[in-house]
Amino acid sequence: MNHRSELGKFGEDFACEYLKRQGYKIQFRNFRCRIGEIDIIAVKDDVLSFIEVKTRQSKIYGAPCEAVNVAKQRKIYRCAELYMQSKGIILNMPVLSFDVIEIIKEGTAVKEFHHYPHCF
Repeated sequence: MNHRSELGKFGEDFACEYLKRQGYKIQFRNFRCRIGEIDIIAVKDDVLSFIEVKTRQSKIYGAPCEAVNVAKQRKIYRCAELYMQSKGIILNMPVLSFDVIEIIKEGTAVKEFHHYPHCF
């Protein structure tokens, strides 16, 4: 596993633990389809959340959440649609949330953490 993959896995693991403590039930991690990938799919209070996790070691190139641009958002929307079709819930549409979690890691610890629910 390369450094970038390890950093991403660290962030997703940390995000999942945070979400569980907040009462979310993790439905799927790293849902892949022909269009792309969704990092975490979780449910809380009957809201189905599609969560993009961005982990960086600094803000030298901007905040991690800034990497979730309009093109990335469109891919996540389309992946979410395919996920719901595959689970047979597209016709009985639940309340949806598209979230971003950004993490700044310093050494082995999390320096900054932000959860932006319903952000796009």
